[in-house]
Order: sequence, then C-alpha cells, then structure tokens
Amino acid sequence: MRAALCRSYGGPDVVELADVPPPELTPGTARVRVHVGAVNFPDVLVIADTYQVSAPVPFIPGSEFAGEVREVAEGADGVAVGDRVFGSVFIGAFAEEVVVGSHSLSRIPDGVEDVTAAAFGVAYKTAYHVLRSIAEVQPGDELVVLGAGGGVGSAAVQLGALMGATVTAVASSEEKLEAARACGATRLINHRAGDLRQALRDALPNGAEVVVDPVGGDLAEPALRAVHWGGRFVTVGFASGTIPRIPLNLVLLKGVRVLGFQFRDFATHMGADMARNDAELLELLAGGRARPVIGATYDLADTAEALRVVGDGEAVGKVVLQVAPA
Repeated sequence: MRAALCRSYGGPDVVELADVPPPELTPGTARVRVHVGAVNFPDVLVIADTYQVSAPVPFIPGSEFAGEVREVAEGADGVAVGDRVFGSVFIGAFAEEVVVGSHSLSRIPDGVEDVTAAAFGVAYKTAYHVLRSIAEVQPGDELVVLGAGGGVGSAAVQLGALMGATVTAVASSEEKLEAARACGATRLINHRAGDLRQALRDALPNGAEVVVDPVGGDLAEPALRAVHWGGRFVTVGFASGTIPRIPLNLVLLKGVRVLGFQFRDFATHMGADMARNDAELLELLAGGRARPVIGATYDLADTAEALRVVGDGEAVGKVVLQVAPA
C-alpha cells in the first residue's frame, strides 16, 4: 500500500512516499481504508522526535483519518465492514490503510463528508474538552482565543460561540482573522499589527473570563494579563515553538487559575467527562452546527509539504490529505 514514511527524525522533508506492507489485523481492531487524513501540529513534533511520546523509526506519521471499514477482527465491537468511520491514532493515519482499535472509531453521521469528519476529531475534541471541562466556559463569558485561525483555535472560536461566549480572536494574519470571524468571533486582533497587551486592554477593558492558548511564546504573557481577577488561563500547546515563562506574581495578583490540557492525561483522569463531551460533539457534527474550516488539501504524495505548512504556522483552519478515493 502507499504510505507516507518517516525513516529518520527531522523536519517535514524527511517524510517520503513509499510502498509498504499493509498493517496486520489483531484482536479488537478494524482495518480502515483511509480516504482522507488530517494534519495536526503534534504530527510535526512526532517526526522531529520532540513530542511527549517517541515513535521508533521507521514509522507512518498521521493521527487523524476518515474512511471505510474493510475488515474486522475478533473482539472488535461496534463496527462492521462497510461502515463509514473516523478516528485517531498516535501514528499510522497517512496511509491507504490503517488498523485501529474499534474503540477509537466513530461512525460518520449521515450527510457528513469524509473530509469534514477527518478534520473534526482531534481539533474539535481538544477545543471542546478545554472549553467544557477545563475552562468551564459559561454563557456570557468573555473568551480570548490565541492562534484563532489554526485548527484548534478556529474550533475553539466556533465552539465557544456556540456555548454562548463572546469571542475575541487573536491571529497572525487578516486571512486567519476572517476565518475566525466566520466561526463566530466578535472581536479580531492581529497580534503582528501592534502591541497585543494594549490591543487586548482596548478590546476588553474589564478583562476576560477565559484565555485559550495553543500558541505559547510571546503571546502568552500579554494574554494572561488580559484575564480579570479569578479568570482561567488554559495552555493547550506551544505552536510557536517556545514554551513561555510566566511571572507568577501575575497569577498571585490576579487570582488567576492557570490550567493545562493534554489529551492522553485527560482521557486517563477525566474519562467520564471525555465520554460526555464526545457524545455532545457528535450531536453538534451530525446537526451541522459545528464544521471545521478546511484551509488546504494535498495529495498523499505531498505529505511533507502539508506538514511544513502546519509546522510553519501558515495553515488556515485544518490541512487535509486526499489519500484514496471513496
């Protein structure tokens, strides 16, 4: 089968198209013919071996996909041959076939295209878990989203607006801000156009209840300063490539709760919340209320370029890969 292959660690250019044996079916798993893959920032970290968990080389990168079940092993519950499904894995999604535990698959709702389902799972689950369970966003909250034009950021804007928050979107270009506006943002701030701290103070003179930060770097401290007393600041990742150092006196003076979200630990420690949130998200997807922004589509042969675009922060919304025809 065709697959993107990482033979050594490094930048996106180490990934090449190769013919590899199909993965073996094991008890409790299903074989899925991948139609569409979706690129996430952690995929870039995995190929560079800078993610929290290391993948031994050689490996097939990719964590998100949508397609059709072709084979089901003994002990694989809840799926059948012919089902349209989407799901996520640590690695292995950027290939014509992926073998995955049946518990990691969800049926694609009727009327939802493969490309939408592939781009939905990781970003929207991340954003919804953060907003619903970690930040506990309430109707009427002032919500600031950094990186609002990216995959997780645009999902947080859209879901935050659906939850009744007033969203201030912070992004690096007018194109990304327009995508955030389309997702429901009320206020738009280009952090490259001036002083972010002052821009947030002007936009939110009374401060924000919640900041969601998937970017880190130089944006984190001015965003933390924008939180009013007793608010919540949630760090989701460091797409800027820099882990910020926060002056703890700000936390002391503002009474701010600084919180973190990491997918694996959330699943381990907050399983009941995760199940509830996933069910609510599936309803939003099926009802057409939540839809990812698809910024660019690449062929499987161009996986390296798709990873570069995401890694360099150029992507608007989600970047997807057309792997095999439906």
